[in-house]
Amino acid sequence: MGKSHKKEHTSAVVDTAADESAAPGILAPIAHPLADKKLAKKVLKTVKKAAKHRHVKRGVKEVVKGLRKGEKGLVVMAGNISPMDVLSHIPILCEDSNVPYCFVPTKEELGGSCSTKRPTCCIMIVPGGKGGKGEAHEDYKDSYDECFAAAKELDDKLLETAAAGVIQA
Repeated sequence: MGKSHKKEHTSAVVDTAADESAAPGILAPIAHPLADKKLAKKVLKTVKKAAKHRHVKRGVKEVVKGLRKGEKGLVVMAGNISPMDVLSHIPILCEDSNVPYCFVPTKEELGGSCSTKRPTCCIMIVPGGKGGKGEAHEDYKDSYDECFAAAKELDDKLLETAAAGVIQA
């Protein structure tokens, strides 16, 4: 009797998780450049592989500290953060430090990909670990390079459109 009760409970958890991922979230107006579905999936897979080797900084405080210390990497932020003031200064720090950044749709996906149960609003992939002095691990080096190049391209497009005075939603 206890086993059937557990099965019902776990299936209910799975159903609610599927409903949350199916429902589109409201994105913050500052969530530019937003990665498309294909790039977001690739970025989240890269984050998962980097987290396995402990080459990820999680949370606003760690990411800001890394950017101020001059560490290089790729910053990934969630687009559905509320209040958006939590993240509003990070894109400026990234542009000043010449570090590419991009937004993924949800903080739940971002938190799940970096091996934590908590939703995470931003992470930074630092190749070579905490010091940032080394190379990306061979497990994720190719996908990291592709994501880095794609995020850099998105950032360049955003800066060009901002310079022209036209930002598309």
